Amino acid sequence: MHGNDRSILAIAMTGHGMVHAFEMSIPVFLTYWMAAFEVGTGTMGTVVAVGYALFGIGALPGGIAADVYGSKRLVMACLLGMGLAFLLLGFGGIVGLTAALLLWGAAASLYHPSGLRLISTGIEERGSAFAVHGMAGNLGITLGPLVAVLLLLVLPWRAVAAAFAIPAILAAIAVAFVDVDETAAVAGTDGAEADGGEPAGSDSSAPGSAGSESEDPGSGDPESAAPGTGDPPSIREIIADTRLLFAGAFVLVFAIVILQGFFYRGILTFLPEVLSDSPVLEPVVLLDREVAPARYVYVALLCVGMGGQYLGGTLSDRYPPERVAIGAFLLLAVLSLAFVPAATVGVAALVGVSLLIGFVLFGEQPLMQAVVAEYTGSGDRGLAYGYMYLGTFGVGSIGAAVSGAVLAYTTQQALFVVLALVPTAAAIASAVLYRRGRG
Repeated sequence: MHGNDRSILAIAMTGHGMVHAFEMSIPVFLTYWMAAFEVGTGTMGTVVAVGYALFGIGALPGGIAADVYGSKRLVMACLLGMGLAFLLLGFGGIVGLTAALLLWGAAASLYHPSGLRLISTGIEERGSAFAVHGMAGNLGITLGPLVAVLLLLVLPWRAVAAAFAIPAILAAIAVAFVDVDETAAVAGTDGAEADGGEPAGSDSSAPGSAGSESEDPGSGDPESAAPGTGDPPSIREIIADTRLLFAGAFVLVFAIVILQGFFYRGILTFLPEVLSDSPVLEPVVLLDREVAPARYVYVALLCVGMGGQYLGGTLSDRYPPERVAIGAFLLLAVLSLAFVPAATVGVAALVGVSLLIGFVLFGEQPLMQAVVAEYTGSGDRGLAYGYMYLGTFGVGSIGAAVSGAVLAYTTQQALFVVLALVPTAAAIASAVLYRRGRG
């Protein structure tokens, strides 16, 4: 990679790491919030789901803004907004908490469509870049809850939440001083890539991309991907672009990312609570202080996801990502069904299944990011990623509320059976997409 690629990747990695550090610290705070506000898993699941929903819903206008104004500005706004939200997190009761999470969700929603657009239009080796970018996200996913767990040993949760704002604000200032060419990878390309015609690496018979039959001149024009080159689109133009986008195989991609997000939110939001309830992970006393092993198992699960991200991104450069995703989703279904039985076997089995879930769960994310890039045109890439994260973190946030309700009224075994159905459906949809787009 040359200097511009490295600068783009540095911005994207910083933003991705920060977003997920904040995102995954929320489940750690969740236990403290339930105690402080005297609410159960059902109520708290709904509160968290509201913030997570805006994280996804805001991705669509964020993607549109990225296509018009450029990605770097939105990454900066994201970092500043998240910092402000966590500064406000400790004020007020449950209503104040909900408002702060809404603000966090709105700010965080700007990142994914802008950051992924930045990579897909600025870096030619996007599969490898997505992998490294994903690893940075997993580093944030690991460090966020780990830092929260360690700070909560010595500080009240309100002080810890406020402390999270400092690195986000500093990161926003640092990004402001980095100059990049956001369209280096699409400037001078031929119409095939820019139009998002056949998926990369496939033969000419591969149908399915809406961009391949696009009548929108912007989709095939590298200049259309440049930031700040036009006025914000009208509602009619957005609707027209959306209809074009969903006219092809992207409708299947959208269904898959909704299922992906549902499972992601459904399993991760209450996993610290589920692990804490396991009799094989009971708290222990170290140096006169009670330590909960379940929290560290959760952090380890997130940490191994970095390896999954790297493997998923590497495989997406070598094989059709839809095909690899089929296996990943099926494996997640099997691991979900194995979780509760593993807890009855012992510590090694429970930790092993948990780590495998983390590895595979995060490994399939760069696969889906690559699928979106291959089935869309560069001029609409921000819009496409906006819809992707509308589905993943917006509609998919229902998974947090559903998991909370299932835990409140049934059993852990029932929860993991319900969750296993979700990646099973995603695997079926991925198989249909592969057959339609590559067959």
